[in-house]
Amino acid sequence: MSEPVKKAPVSRDELKANLHDGLVTLLDVRPEDEYQLGHLPGTLNIPLDRLTRHLAELSKAHEIVAYCRGPYCVMSFEAVAALRKKGFKVRRLEDGFPEWKAAGFAVES
Repeated sequence: MSEPVKKAPVSRDELKANLHDGLVTLLDVRPEDEYQLGHLPGTLNIPLDRLTRHLAELSKAHEIVAYCRGPYCVMSFEAVAALRKKGFKVRRLEDGFPEWKAAGFAVES
């Protein structure tokens, strides 16, 4: 019996726990200039418009959590849809970088 596919967005607290345990690959799909100004620690930046050209950089062994500018930013929704079509286990962060930073969690630049 296969594992059920998780489709619900990932909360910040769940993401922090999974990152600590090394269970996820964190994917920032914002443009590179936004990424350079600040991002979640340990994030891989592949802007949405380059995603299909960089699939080899992603592992199907770990769940991927994609994020962008916030809960209504369509880039993370589009990234999740595209990656699921390619067989990746992927969800989106329930919010985005601004909310992560505002909550006082660690950021890198």
